[in-house]
Amino acid sequence: MTNVKDDAMNNESLLAAFQRLGRPKVLVLGDLILDRYTYGDAERVSQESPVIVLRADNHELRLGGAANVCNMLRGLECEVVAAGVVGADAAGADLVGLLETAGVDASLCITDASRPTTLKERFVGRAGARHPSQILRVDHETTDAVAGEIEERLLYGVVNQLDDCDIVLISDYAKGVCTPPILQTLIRHANERGVPVLVDPMKGRDFGRYRGADLIKANRIETETCTGRKIRTPDEAAAAGQELCAALQLESVIVTLDSDGMALVEKGGAASLFPTEARSVYDITGAGDMVLAMLGAAIGSGLSRAEAVRLANVAAGLEVEKIGVAVIPLDEIEAELTAHHQPGVRKILSLDQLARQADELRRRGQRIVFTNGCFDLLHYGHVTNLNEASRMGDILVVGLNSDSSVSRLKGPDRPVINQNERAAMLAALSCVDYVAVFDQDTPLELIQAIRPHVLAKGGDYKAESIVGYDFVTSYGGEVRLINLVDGHSTTDIIRRVAEAQPPRRAAA
Repeated sequence: MTNVKDDAMNNESLLAAFQRLGRPKVLVLGDLILDRYTYGDAERVSQESPVIVLRADNHELRLGGAANVCNMLRGLECEVVAAGVVGADAAGADLVGLLETAGVDASLCITDASRPTTLKERFVGRAGARHPSQILRVDHETTDAVAGEIEERLLYGVVNQLDDCDIVLISDYAKGVCTPPILQTLIRHANERGVPVLVDPMKGRDFGRYRGADLIKANRIETETCTGRKIRTPDEAAAAGQELCAALQLESVIVTLDSDGMALVEKGGAASLFPTEARSVYDITGAGDMVLAMLGAAIGSGLSRAEAVRLANVAAGLEVEKIGVAVIPLDEIEAELTAHHQPGVRKILSLDQLARQADELRRRGQRIVFTNGCFDLLHYGHVTNLNEASRMGDILVVGLNSDSSVSRLKGPDRPVINQNERAAMLAALSCVDYVAVFDQDTPLELIQAIRPHVLAKGGDYKAESIVGYDFVTSYGGEVRLINLVDGHSTTDIIRRVAEAQPPRRAAA
């Protein structure tokens, strides 16, 4: 098996492949699921019975299953058609509404009054300073196969969509939508039209329903169950993948191997292992859906399977760094790929990127500290103040005045160092987690976007006069002053440098 490691040259080619991503039209057939989250404090036990009491204070609806694949594809800026079944209930209306809000064509989401919408309710509790934990999950569903008129309507709809689609994704969660007649008819018509079909299979031994698809993406356990082979090494994954290709007339199989990466096995015996990059794993939920979505976006754009797997590896790595299921947008993937060429750039975010990251940090229960400044000619005083600010929480975000902003504040001769270099220097500091450049005279818009737990500023200000004081304190945040280091300022450094210059000789 070929081991494909992403060195500097490969990363450069992968960035070029990423830039070839188009906006393919993707048909997603599968089990549409609605996830409902209830959050609250869980710090006491009921007097009625030995159970935790959840004092609910927030509710959230998210797309799950095939609907989540659709949502992730929209994050990758694909055109998406969702095909599946919902019940004639409030959950079904919510699910279709969320799809349409995301920009997904939900015209093939067929209502079946005889079954409920698949709904998973999760209750998540907070206790002290610990990360929120799921206390209970309640499922509302039926796994009966769709039949009769519903099956016929769904099959008619998906086959009629094929001429307008670049690729088909099948997301089978074994809730009854992906019946063998629907799958085999869809795959046959797609093959006749030259439309690739990618499958994320259900758990179990019956992969025969996917016969003739272009690609099946299965995890280690699913592949072991289907083939009866134990997979302990990448070579064993390759052998299992070759068996599936031959038995099911597949063009290729991807076996996901957790921390070992992904094995791509092509019909005819070629196999490659794509290792993962070491990451902080917060939650694996949604990683499989993210892999399927990126594979669909890439192959639907005409990229090779190898390029698609490498991009899916990157996208899945970003997914597991987030709590719960999260949409990974193209700009975040591009920033990750670019970071391999420019160390530290991963810390430098746009306003939108930072707002998304701040939401994720809050879900992890991390305390965000924000400070800002021009940081022109980074010096000892700056570094001391930044280190002090970082100790006020878990994550330090630094707002950096743009070049034009500095010029308005400091005069036409400033800044001495341009904003890109100033941002890179800040990002190189271990105490700084993220940097965002702002062009306004004040960082208020940035503060409002990230809602920090602590707003920190130099001690030469009064707390009440600090920009953002009213906003941060309005939701219970803190405004704290940083002790200034006397005798250190950019203005003083510039003055001392000028004074140290030898006098110019008068012209003869």
